[in-house]
Amino acid sequence: MNRRIRPARLRLAAAAAAAAALLIGVTAVLAATAGHHTPRAVPTAPSPAPLTSTQLNQRVTRVLKEARYTGITVEVRDGRRRTHARAGEEELHTGRPMPYGANYRAASVTKTFVATVMLQLVAEKRLSLSDPVEKWLPGVVRGKGNDGRRITIRNLLQHTSGIYRYDTTENTGSTAAAFEKSRYRHFGPEDIVAGAMKHRPDFPPAAENDPRPRWNYSNPGYVLAGMIIQKATGRPWSTEVRDRIVRPLGLTGTYDPGDDPRVRGPHAHTYHRFPGSSTWTDTTVRNVASAGSAGALISTDRDLDRFLTALLGGRLLPPAQLAAMRRTVPVDAEYQKAFPGMRYGLGLDRQPLSCGGYRWGHGGDLDGGTIRTAVAPDGRRSVVVMTTGTTYDAKRLLTGERAVQSLLDDVMCGRTP
Repeated sequence: MNRRIRPARLRLAAAAAAAAALLIGVTAVLAATAGHHTPRAVPTAPSPAPLTSTQLNQRVTRVLKEARYTGITVEVRDGRRRTHARAGEEELHTGRPMPYGANYRAASVTKTFVATVMLQLVAEKRLSLSDPVEKWLPGVVRGKGNDGRRITIRNLLQHTSGIYRYDTTENTGSTAAAFEKSRYRHFGPEDIVAGAMKHRPDFPPAAENDPRPRWNYSNPGYVLAGMIIQKATGRPWSTEVRDRIVRPLGLTGTYDPGDDPRVRGPHAHTYHRFPGSSTWTDTTVRNVASAGSAGALISTDRDLDRFLTALLGGRLLPPAQLAAMRRTVPVDAEYQKAFPGMRYGLGLDRQPLSCGGYRWGHGGDLDGGTIRTAVAPDGRRSVVVMTTGTTYDAKRLLTGERAVQSLLDDVMCGRTP
């Protein structure tokens, strides 16, 4: 299942028994600000000079070596100009380079699509961010201290619900052998929510205007969001994403694979090193239905750039709903170690740039690969990074993340290697 880097994995190697982390995005914090924050006009650095292909390739090769990935691709857009870079192999021991324009599992970037649909429904007055989960899914969030009457749609989208961050490895195991045994197994949204309900919540849900809300990345929260979309529209969340976002924007490589374990079209193989194993496991072919509305989509560099640029440019949401999406809260201290200054809105992250201003986006993690995105507030520049070759090792995980975060910052700021 698509999972974000967990604080426990950053603290203790023992927690690495959990499978690869879920989502990471990009978000920012304004100094001396606490609680909910609606972005104001923030001075940005002068328009950075585009990096040349040679400069970008040099930097990408360095990241590959530092993080010890099996492959990496980067697409940078400056206005209409696109620059690509890559390092590593499409498939181990073949010598074939990483493909440009490939399809890949977008993992938790799916959350931004789902949050956008939910906010479109809010704009249409078909539901409200203040609606309790119980209104749409009676009796679903209940037991062990979980209470759907107190959790709102806003809580789900902003990870302030407190719902336990359950994933299926709790039942299947997190070793290479366990992955092989369960790679084609189907888990539906009801299975994910039921698994979360077997645990007490991590904390009470935040009130709407809580100045210091507690935050905890929860995939089951977004699975519930997908279930609410279906209840409100009578159609699956992926159908709404397709008709409201994918088709209007011409995102030809973005789709929900359902139970199909394959990735269509050109793609790189993904690899993960599981606990207790010294070799790579090819995780390319697998059923990701368990990720559902929390992280099942497959996409491409260009599609993600087009989507995020259109979203931040106001083409998908009215001003009031886009403002609500961009109203952020700080993430917890453990996430700050890997992602300094991160703040989270409604399915959208923000993080400061060293050259001034900030970048928006979202990221995703799955056993075998990661996606990182960054878009300038004015849409003038964007970066999409895809890597293959993940590991359970906490130290190496953090080293790789810091290398990619540094790459994103340098590219967005126009800093040469």
